[in-house]
Amino acid sequence: MRRVVVTGLGMVSPLGGDVETSWDNIIAARSGAATITRFDATDFHTNYACEVKPADHEYGFDANKRVDHKVQRQVDPFIVFGIDAASQALEDAGLTDMSEEERLRAGCSIGSGIGGLPGIESESLVLEHKGPKRVSPHFVHGRLINLISGQVGIKYGLMGPNHAVVTACATGVHSIGDAARMIAMDDADVMLAGGAESAICPIGIAGFGQARALSTGFRDDPTRGSRPYDKDRDGFVMGEGAGVVVLEEYERAKARGAKIYGEILGYGLSGDAYHVTAPHPEGAGAYRSMEMAIRKSGLSLADIDYVNAHGTSTPLGDELELGAVRRLFGSAIESMSMSSTKSAIGHLLGGAGAVETIFCLLAMRDQIVPPTLNLDNPSDSCAGVDLVPHVAKQRKVRAVLNNSFGFGGTNASLVLKAI
Repeated sequence: MRRVVVTGLGMVSPLGGDVETSWDNIIAARSGAATITRFDATDFHTNYACEVKPADHEYGFDANKRVDHKVQRQVDPFIVFGIDAASQALEDAGLTDMSEEERLRAGCSIGSGIGGLPGIESESLVLEHKGPKRVSPHFVHGRLINLISGQVGIKYGLMGPNHAVVTACATGVHSIGDAARMIAMDDADVMLAGGAESAICPIGIAGFGQARALSTGFRDDPTRGSRPYDKDRDGFVMGEGAGVVVLEEYERAKARGAKIYGEILGYGLSGDAYHVTAPHPEGAGAYRSMEMAIRKSGLSLADIDYVNAHGTSTPLGDELELGAVRRLFGSAIESMSMSSTKSAIGHLLGGAGAVETIFCLLAMRDQIVPPTLNLDNPSDSCAGVDLVPHVAKQRKVRAVLNNSFGFGGTNASLVLKAI
């Protein structure tokens, strides 16, 4: 099997329109949460989320830098975020001008958990109030989940595998894991991989609100809403954005002198076979996903220095993931750190795992782990686990584990190691 490394990073998040701005704000313990600006959410279960900020914001996103204006008009924001993050990653890797021979062996695996929900909502209203002839001719291809990979492939002439994963909130990790396998199995030499999401719209907030999944108790101070492992947590805060990485076959990357952020050593995946929205009551699926990733990596449990947890800030999910981590790691849990960056950027659904993979790689690069914000009153199960409350922590970070779990009982884990 061929070795797979990460040579480029790209990100759009509620804390920045690029990787370094987002990372600096994460390490500085800033929050991307605020009252929703995109529509009036006064009468909704919750009125706050982690929106991507406009270009004139201190850490806003300017789509005009990398996404053609015509494309912006035709597609949903999740596709815009994905194109931009993919472009950043290719630029970072120095691969924007590959030869035709190279592009035949370069592809995309960029997915989304929900896709074009805002456009589906708005065009449904157009259909209802103005009739079928007023529906946009770009409606279908502007909402489809695989159109991030499609648009990126067209923009850069990438003719290798063109793939899109849809596994709810595990999408980002599954996308990266699947793409790594494609390279390992010699289906490609280079893959853009990750996930994107933008579901902060009336139907999205209403739907998750009716499912009682969202935080509702912090309308007066939204920055306190996402609080994984805290006794006062009451649901997740919706986020949006995209994360994309460039994966490359190791010998190829080494030969061209590429900057290497880390190596993908293990990929684990499992199904709960239990419930549509609730995780397995013993965290069995999460346990198997993590165990598979670590076993395939060839590392020992003691080699894992940091876990970026799924940690959504839901009362049930946080406890079950923490319990599964305890059972798997045993006494090795005492020497590692674990945190949830969703406390700062909210839950990016299908984009979460990819953004969090990037944070894991940067933790190894800078030898610092990001904090869990708002961990003011830890639940009793947190005793003895370093959850990095409030402030980032300088420490040795050689290898990391990243977890993502989703509706339908789908679980995915990645192990990455510095080279």
